Amino acid sequence: MSTTRRVLVPGEKIEGVNISDFYVYDYKNEKRVSIIGVIDLKQEGQISYSPLNGVYLPKEGDIIIGLVTSHGVANWFLDINSPYQAILSVQDFFGSKQSNQLPEDPFKYLQIGEYVKAKIAAFDRIRNPLLTVQDKGLGKIVEGIVVSVHPTRIPRIIGKKGSMIEMLKSTTSCEFFVAVNGMIHIKCQNEQLENIASNAVKMIELQSHITGLTEKVKKFIEEERKVRGV
Repeated sequence: MSTTRRVLVPGEKIEGVNISDFYVYDYKNEKRVSIIGVIDLKQEGQISYSPLNGVYLPKEGDIIIGLVTSHGVANWFLDINSPYQAILSVQDFFGSKQSNQLPEDPFKYLQIGEYVKAKIAAFDRIRNPLLTVQDKGLGKIVEGIVVSVHPTRIPRIIGKKGSMIEMLKSTTSCEFFVAVNGMIHIKCQNEQLENIASNAVKMIELQSHITGLTEKVKKFIEEERKVRGV
């Protein structure tokens, strides 16, 4: 299976295909791209378009990772790698509907600079998205590191049929949680492996447009582990 890959610039036409993407628009019955991106054309006629820029736009139900940047009287404000600032209420964080059941100082339990894994509970593009942590596996991140990448690189980090992320897991022996907003939680046995895993993720982000990237990253990880003795 051979693939032809080329870069498209804003306004350029995608010929002979019917593709739907947030960054693809119709102009005079033609499909054109609004931002720079990479298009893959396969012999079988299949096509994929991967934008190299763009932002994360929240959707209800998305599982994201956010960085606590400030708090108000009854909520925290989180950076979610988006033009929108997310809001997490104190009551939701503690799972309590009664204010008299909350700690006297709730903000010492979740502080500025800490990360939270949460779900977009409500969002309408007019008001900032509301978060909830009242689902299994959600809440404050207490172990590992969080790496931020451009949200449009997430499909590349996951890879076709999960090939890239599975390679990262097997070669680093680390756990990865890849959030749709470009935040990646990495948990390893030690800091050396976390550093290698983080560098590998950044390598994918910076070189996402090249072919043969999976093998290149795998070789990088194997060499780094050998040099560091981990």
